[in-house]
Amino acid sequence: MRQRLSRRSALVGTGAALAAGLAACAPPNNGTVNAEPTIPAADGKVTVTYWAWLKDLQKVADVFNASQDRITVEATWIPGGNSGGYAKILSAVAAGGGPDIAQVELRQIPEFALAGALVDLTRYGFGDQESLFDPGAISQVKVGDSFWGVPQDTGPVATFYNREVLEGELGLTVPATWDDFREVAGSVKEAGKNLISLDPSDGSHPIAWVMQSGAVWFRPEGDGWIVDMTDDASMRVAEFWDGIFADGIVGTGYGSYTTPWYAAAGDGNVLASISGSWSDALNATVPGGEGKWAVAPMPTWPDGYASGGHGGSSAAILSNAKHPAEALEFLTWMCTDPAGIDAMIQYSGIGWSPAADYIGESRMQPSEFFSGQNYNEEVIVPMAAGQNLDWTWAPLMQRAQAIIGDGMTRAVSGEVPLADMFADAQTEIVDIMRTIGLNAEEAR
Repeated sequence: MRQRLSRRSALVGTGAALAAGLAACAPPNNGTVNAEPTIPAADGKVTVTYWAWLKDLQKVADVFNASQDRITVEATWIPGGNSGGYAKILSAVAAGGGPDIAQVELRQIPEFALAGALVDLTRYGFGDQESLFDPGAISQVKVGDSFWGVPQDTGPVATFYNREVLEGELGLTVPATWDDFREVAGSVKEAGKNLISLDPSDGSHPIAWVMQSGAVWFRPEGDGWIVDMTDDASMRVAEFWDGIFADGIVGTGYGSYTTPWYAAAGDGNVLASISGSWSDALNATVPGGEGKWAVAPMPTWPDGYASGGHGGSSAAILSNAKHPAEALEFLTWMCTDPAGIDAMIQYSGIGWSPAADYIGESRMQPSEFFSGQNYNEEVIVPMAAGQNLDWTWAPLMQRAQAIIGDGMTRAVSGEVPLADMFADAQTEIVDIMRTIGLNAEEAR
């Protein structure tokens, strides 16, 4: 049996948790430019380079470029992270090059930091800007006292649902709690429809569910990490969904916003998606859906949080950046200034705004598609404000999410319940973390 360290046995700290595996994972020759504590801002004009898969990001940069004459930002499109973008970024850093800034998903931040590919922004006083950001956004780029990226957009979870069918045709109420969800999903199933349909291989959903429930799967402590995937908050989620899957009261053949989902949603046979705030734009393409759909909060637990997190990205300054001070100046503008937020929404279609007090002008208006509802201010704002700020991403989330996705598939089939899968995944993830040079222990 694996020996487990208690929480008490780990010293409190954080930086060492990322540094512990650095030698094993860092790309060769990384950080040669940023070897000094800080690189001062240049005396003259500079050009800052930015790699990202956001569409039309150069148009956002052009708004900034026109606002002053010291810094010129040049954006280059790259494939999405797991579609080749991450390999391109890390290869460039390993060769001693790369841009000043790169788009990195929030869940990937610790992995990039562990690889020595990012600048700790506390070196440039970024901690003084923390209050400018939405707490749910800034917490996802922070490990301990260090900031490893600037939050660019987030995905607080809400319920997007067909009001006309659920409430009008079936006479049901959108579920406010998870107990309600079970009851409503069962009634919808009896009517020959599905309340939601899940891709059983998508590990992002269980992660959002446990975040909302109050779990903290990964905690940096001392010179390592405590992995705790079997706490009470996680187990109630696992047992709840094991019951849902056993009773077959939600769809599990395809995920939201896939071709079969759109067909079923257009026909009124799948009635909702519980997903990130960015889902609104995808929902708005449901055939014949305008004026029929609405938005409601994520179902809740009595003592959990209002919402979980589902997706979102950061803009991270890379370790070979030649102009980190100027890059941070631009990113703070882009991600907190109303002009930057509005430009990212207009040109790049970002998810939820990372700014503390500004959601974007276009998001303050009622939506014709969503039944004339001012859903961003009425629903998404409280979802963003009610998140689990203790959650920390681990430095191997791509693999962890794949493990959870594989486990979900087995749980849906009845092969292994989620409650057992979470325990098995915890052991597997700890083994992987140790393999890459991290000190990791299972909680007890």
